[in-house]
Amino acid sequence: MYPIASHWLNYIDGDWVDSAQHLSVNNPGTAGPLATIAQASVEDAERALLAARRCADSGELTRARPAQRVSWLLRIAEEIRAVADEGAWVLCQENGKSLADARDEFIEAARYFEYYAGMADKIEGTSIPLGNGYMDFTVYDPMGVSAQIVPWNFPVSICARSLAPALAAGNAVVIKSPELSPLGMCVLVRAIVKAGLPQGAINLICGRGREVGAHLVSSAKVDQIVFTGSVPTGQSILRDAAANAIPSVMELGGKSAAIAFADVDRKQLLASVKSGIFFNAGQVCSAMSRLLVQREIYEDIVQAVVELAEGLSVGLGQDNPDLTPVVSAAQLAGIETLCRRAVDEGAVLATGGEAHSELTGHFMRPTVFRDVRADMCIAREEVFGPVLAIIPFDSEEQAIEIANGTDFGLVAGVFTQDISRAMRCVRRLRAGQVFVNEWYAGGIETPFGGVGLSGFGREKGQEALYSYVRTKNVAIRVAGE
Repeated sequence: MYPIASHWLNYIDGDWVDSAQHLSVNNPGTAGPLATIAQASVEDAERALLAARRCADSGELTRARPAQRVSWLLRIAEEIRAVADEGAWVLCQENGKSLADARDEFIEAARYFEYYAGMADKIEGTSIPLGNGYMDFTVYDPMGVSAQIVPWNFPVSICARSLAPALAAGNAVVIKSPELSPLGMCVLVRAIVKAGLPQGAINLICGRGREVGAHLVSSAKVDQIVFTGSVPTGQSILRDAAANAIPSVMELGGKSAAIAFADVDRKQLLASVKSGIFFNAGQVCSAMSRLLVQREIYEDIVQAVVELAEGLSVGLGQDNPDLTPVVSAAQLAGIETLCRRAVDEGAVLATGGEAHSELTGHFMRPTVFRDVRADMCIAREEVFGPVLAIIPFDSEEQAIEIANGTDFGLVAGVFTQDISRAMRCVRRLRAGQVFVNEWYAGGIETPFGGVGLSGFGREKGQEALYSYVRTKNVAIRVAGE
């Protein structure tokens, strides 16, 4: 257990600074206050943008040999690992997630910096043959100033996911942390600044999205926007960004489906259901929120999933239970509303469906709906909670049609022992990533992003790095040729 400061600050232009107004941060497990943080104003956001702009324009991030950026990123990774235990405690208390998962989040953040450190000196252009008398080649320039808006569900790892490649490519960054869980990111940035980055290279502000976030994404000082969050907010950001034609990476919502065929390894499937929808209380954009089960095994799988859900331990994050609280009272109320609507539409509630009334914090019972139709709200709308909709299917064709039958397209899953069938499904599923026989297979090295209302652009892996650079072509007429 680590003491948690009662008040936290923003990091702007090399200094930790307070603001006239403060935001309250609560503990989801107790529903009580935890700390306060400086509420950044539009003026604070403008100071951060000016600092980042000055840093980017100065060339301090790009004049030095790329090996210098490698050193910075590796040092950052070391510093993050050094604060992983302290940061995990803070993140667990403010976000509600398990202490083990919170620590894993800091370690994952360190891994992002290690991974992109290995690429910072390998951003190489190409030579293009144009025939005698010409020399032509491409170079990659950093975007300049990257504005990054981070969500509350995985604030530390998602911050690192975009910050590491941005710095590897030589960008200066302004980060807006989420109002609900900003403290772990303060611990993260406190570690990062120990690496000795140039002043203004990184700025961290916490403010209201409709004010501070809106100012960032509409500013002409911004060269790139990176956003992870809800579809409506993403759409609003894109409208603001359009005025200045600011390129954006958008990772939005999901309503992802796993398809379980009759030959599925049931132990493997149940392990994936447990992590796929109940990890982090289901507050995961790529959660397994729909489970499509072939009719031959439907009753057996439904029974096994219900038993799994009812056997989960529920409690405070520091006790590392199977199911932790959701992040806020508003989040809990929204989940319950969707569950009631599902019942009204005819979905059969197999277990759960309401809050844990005997627990003080924002705890939702693990919930399973069966006999769900593809046109029901519970099969089409993102719940962002520990709620699974189970849908029967008869044929491979029908399963693909149901899985693809939403406006989202983030991830999907196939569970079968038939590799030919698995590959047929992989080709036809409308998703940015497809898991076969293990939900959340992949890692930092694998590109991640969606299609449709799940957004565009890719994070993670080598592919993500090229979202943080611009391609410049140089064509030279060689004299005398």
